[in-house]
Amino acid sequence: MDKPLMQISQMVNEIPEALSVYFNQLVYDLRRKQRDIIALSLGESFFEIPMFDFQKLDFNRGYHYSDTKGLPQLRECIADFYRRKYSTRIDSKDILISAGSKAIIFMCMQAVIESGDEVVIHEPAWLSYREQAHLVGAKVSFIPFDIPCADFHQHFNLRSKLLILNNPNNPAGRIYKPEELLDLYHQCRSRGIYLMVDEAYSDFVLDDSFHSMAKLVPDLDGVIVINSLSKNMGMSGWRIGYVIAEQKLLSALLKLNQHLITCAPTILQQYLVEYFDDILSHTLPQVQAVVEKRERIKNRMKEIGLSHLGGSATFYFFVEVGNYSGSIHDLALFLLLEKGISVVPGSAYGATTERFLRVSIGTESEERIDYALQTLYDVINGSTVDDKWIRSELSNLGLSEFSGVTPDGH
Repeated sequence: MDKPLMQISQMVNEIPEALSVYFNQLVYDLRRKQRDIIALSLGESFFEIPMFDFQKLDFNRGYHYSDTKGLPQLRECIADFYRRKYSTRIDSKDILISAGSKAIIFMCMQAVIESGDEVVIHEPAWLSYREQAHLVGAKVSFIPFDIPCADFHQHFNLRSKLLILNNPNNPAGRIYKPEELLDLYHQCRSRGIYLMVDEAYSDFVLDDSFHSMAKLVPDLDGVIVINSLSKNMGMSGWRIGYVIAEQKLLSALLKLNQHLITCAPTILQQYLVEYFDDILSHTLPQVQAVVEKRERIKNRMKEIGLSHLGGSATFYFFVEVGNYSGSIHDLALFLLLEKGISVVPGSAYGATTERFLRVSIGTESEERIDYALQTLYDVINGSTVDDKWIRSELSNLGLSEFSGVTPDGH
């Protein structure tokens, strides 16, 4: 008797893999084949952080569960940082810590969305927002990148329950002005729509132009602020993220965190409590150096003739491909397989951003980035790449195709 087929849910089957992760996995695979790859696809910046002494920590305690909401001492460290750095009035009770901001964003959607509700996302947008919304049964509506904030309400309807912003923005580096944020808050709050602001790149700003939503709406009514240690502190591998919100929402998130995560890693929380300010003393100057590097590369891009969406923060550029007539997905694969340069196709970041490439400058030297940008300019102003060669090269190298459909049919 034949065995029945084992089922995978339709909802999960319909979600593509993360396009940025797909390209980064190709980078890892090619490097294992001794290929020299200029990695402009990685969503992080590499900092030099000393290994502080673990002997000061209660290592035995670190083997076990800790507070589901996060160690009280670490929540106070984060609250104090937000008060000092961003002039907020938040308290440790306003914070929940979990295993990375991705899990927290998903839990926030679970907490405020009913099946059939709508999540509204401003483009260009980090790619997991859309798929996490689909996983909670929500419809997704995109606001095109060139729509002014004052007109966002035209994209709301009775089913809209959550608006997501990334401030500063990945991938464009845009910083929302405080008057824009307050206007959006009032547009949302008057309609019963939560405003979620992902502030993961909050320190990648050279001046005082960044304003946390926790400062602009001190009572946090209808506001969800997301942040983590991954970008600002260069600790993406530790998976420590947090949410700042009002108590009603935090109570709902606490239940979800209990059932899904239990707690963030105890030993890493202890480490952060002990060395929080010491880590910042090493990472924040390096954050500023990255943004200064971004400015220099921005000037070089202008000299080369590469255009990009406006922005001044983060370590990304969202580069326009001009009159290039071929598939942007294949263009990115050609750059990787033939030129040894990894970037991420703009289709990952929204419905109207297909004609862009995301370039990250956080992990490579300026000399290698210069070479890569000149090569990118030459390729997009040359002949359309051969898609048959790309498929053949992937096969010859034993590399997988992307398991999803991009806007250009790949």
